Amino acid sequence: MRHTTSIFYSKSHFLIKVILICFVMLLESCTSKQSVKTLKLAHALNEEHPVHIGILEMARLLNEYSEGKMQLKIFSNGQLGQERDLLELIQIGSLDITKVSANTLENFVPEYKVFITPYIFKNKIHTWNVLEGSIGKKILQQGEPYKLRGLCYFDAGNRSFYSTKKPVNSPIDLKGLKIRVMNSQSSFDMVNALGGSPTPLSFGELYTALQQGVVDAAENNPPSFYTSKHYEVCKYYTIDEHLTVPDVIIVGTYLWNSLNDQEKQWLQKAADDASTYQQKIWAQSVTESLEKIKEAGVQIIYPDKLPFQQKVESLYKTYDKQPSLKKLIKKIQATSSKNNIHDTN
Repeated sequence: MRHTTSIFYSKSHFLIKVILICFVMLLESCTSKQSVKTLKLAHALNEEHPVHIGILEMARLLNEYSEGKMQLKIFSNGQLGQERDLLELIQIGSLDITKVSANTLENFVPEYKVFITPYIFKNKIHTWNVLEGSIGKKILQQGEPYKLRGLCYFDAGNRSFYSTKKPVNSPIDLKGLKIRVMNSQSSFDMVNALGGSPTPLSFGELYTALQQGVVDAAENNPPSFYTSKHYEVCKYYTIDEHLTVPDVIIVGTYLWNSLNDQEKQWLQKAADDASTYQQKIWAQSVTESLEKIKEAGVQIIYPDKLPFQQKVESLYKTYDKQPSLKKLIKKIQATSSKNNIHDTN
C-alpha cells in the first residue's frame, strides 16, 4: 500500500513539475512578447522613394538602440490612407507615427504654414539651419495640443512645376492651366498668385488625373516626379523651385505620453539620426531622378526665377493679420544662410 502511495505521489509530483515548467515557459514567452513594443508607422509614398528609405533606416536604428525592445511596423503606399487620413488616425490613437508634408500639417497646426511660403528659404544651408535650429524645434512642439508631436524633419527638396501640354518658361505659361495642389490654403494662394487654376487631388489619384486631362500640371520634387512615374505623362519639368516644404515625422501624443524616458530617448535619437542619413540619400536621389527623367524624354527647363518670385511677393502681406506667424517669418529670414550652424534666435 505504501509502495502504491509512493508511486502515486511520485507521479503526481512529476506532473506538478511538468505543469510548473510549462507555466513558467508560457509566462516567459508572454513576458518576452510584451517586452517588445511594436509601433505602427504609415505613410503614402512608395518603397522606392528616398523618404521611405529614410524611414527604413529609422526602423533599423530604433531596433538597434533599444536592443530589440522597440520596433517599427511600416505601412507604405497609402495602405492606411492618405496624409490627412493618417493624421486623423493618430489623433484618435489608432496609429502611432506617420510621415507627412508640412503642407498637409498646415491644416492641423497653423505654424507649419510658414514653411509653405514661396521662396522663404535661400538655399540648403539656410533651410537646415532653420529646421534643425530653435525655430524648427519649436514648431515641432506646436502640434502637441492637437495630439501631433513632431520628432524631426526629412528632406523633401524643392518643388517645381511639371506639365502635360506645354513647357512652362515663366508664370505667363501657367495661366489657364489646371494645376494639382495639396489640400492646403497656402498652395491654393500660391497657384492663384502665379496665374494657374489650383485643383486639389490626392497624390494617389494624380497619375490618372494627368493622363486623362483632369489636370494639366502638378508640382513636386524630382524624386517624387520620378518614383511616381508622372514623367510618363508629363514631358515638361520646370525647375523654378518655388517651394521648399519639409516632410515631418509625427508621433501621436497618445503613444508619446505612454513611453518612459528611456523609450522616448531611443525613439527621438532614431528619428534624428535617420534624418541625417536621409538628407544624404536625398541629394543622391535628386541627381539620379533628373538623369532618369531626362533619359525618358522629359524636357527639363531652368527658367529665370525672378518673375516667379515677383508674382508671389504679395503672399507675404497675408501675414500682416497674423502677428505670431509674421514674427516667425522674420526670424527665418534673419537666420544665417552661409554657415552650416544652427540659429540662435
